[in-house]
Amino acid sequence: MTTPTAPVGTWTGAPDLPTPAAWYGQHDGAVALGDGIVLVAGGADAGGTALSTAATLDTTSDPLGAWTATGTLRSPRQLHTLTRLKDGTVLAAGGLGGSSPTGPGLGTAEIYHPDGNQWTFTTGPMLTPRWGHSAVLLDDGSVLVAGGSAARPGGSVTALRSAERYTPGDGKWHEAPAMTDARTGHTAVALDNGMVLVVGGVLPVGVPDDPALAFCELYDSVKKLWAPTGSLLRARRHHQATALSGTTVLVTGGTAPGSPGTAPYDPFSQRAAEVFELGSGKWTEVKPMPAGRAFHRAVPVGPSRVLVVGGAASDRDEAGYRSAFVYDAGEDEWTPATGLETGRWSFAAAPLDDGGAAIAGGVLRSGLAAADPAVTELTPATELFAGGAA
Repeated sequence: MTTPTAPVGTWTGAPDLPTPAAWYGQHDGAVALGDGIVLVAGGADAGGTALSTAATLDTTSDPLGAWTATGTLRSPRQLHTLTRLKDGTVLAAGGLGGSSPTGPGLGTAEIYHPDGNQWTFTTGPMLTPRWGHSAVLLDDGSVLVAGGSAARPGGSVTALRSAERYTPGDGKWHEAPAMTDARTGHTAVALDNGMVLVVGGVLPVGVPDDPALAFCELYDSVKKLWAPTGSLLRARRHHQATALSGTTVLVTGGTAPGSPGTAPYDPFSQRAAEVFELGSGKWTEVKPMPAGRAFHRAVPVGPSRVLVVGGAASDRDEAGYRSAFVYDAGEDEWTPATGLETGRWSFAAAPLDDGGAAIAGGVLRSGLAAADPAVTELTPATELFAGGAA
């Protein structure tokens, strides 16, 4: 008989968010400011309307104090990006300003100043309004924004190939080379030598379930060039991509394509995990997760170790998962972690300096899983994870 592996790590309850919120994007969640302080900003309320609220939490204080409200965002935002800059300020860019899933998108961007606890608009607007895009801090201190969604005439949505770069020195946006493929809802990860890996996402084609992409590409910030690289073994949307090192990236989960009883439905895709190697440009399948999920979060919790937590099978008629696992890349092994007190999906998550993680907010239940199918149930609950590092 195999002895069950004891769960690793512990979760500690923390003060509730001032305002319950969900973060449905890939790059719009919590940002670690250093010294154990975490920032959340924007997101969506239970009705799907963008929020302008923002707050910070000091996870090192004993006892834990309440979240501290910052000055409100100059524009309500959801499906935006939050990026910590080298000087410790935070850039919030683009997004949706209301509740319409077809835009128009926001072309504004703003900066959070921790010293003054306030937000100010950047000197210049973005070149292209967009939402569902990626944002990555480059070695030179600028921020590369790529892809995302934009409104089309008639109320439909298109994916973008365009990219642009924010330079803190002048507070302006500058044109960058366009990606090889248009995409939205993708992930992007900074790697060594100024390289940026863009992974998966979707291409809107006017149907309820937009097709997921397996295409990936690399941006060389030194040469200022995009180039296709190895494709994922499984197309992915609503997945997570996490750097294991400066040359390797772990991708987990995502919504299964199609629906049960139809081709090419693949429920295993939600368990599948794969690793990208920068040197070869190829993806290799690794040991699958013990249980599949999408809309989850994956947070580094030590050298070559990643905490995968929460999520759901889809965004329809779902209750958030409580389960969590830690992946050890050196052993290619998944270990059960202690489960959340409050299951959730599409929440904010950030790594902490001590190898832990902070998560906040998210969706409790949606559709038929909720008490009222017309009202999405959100949570303000915050939890802190510790003990995931080897």
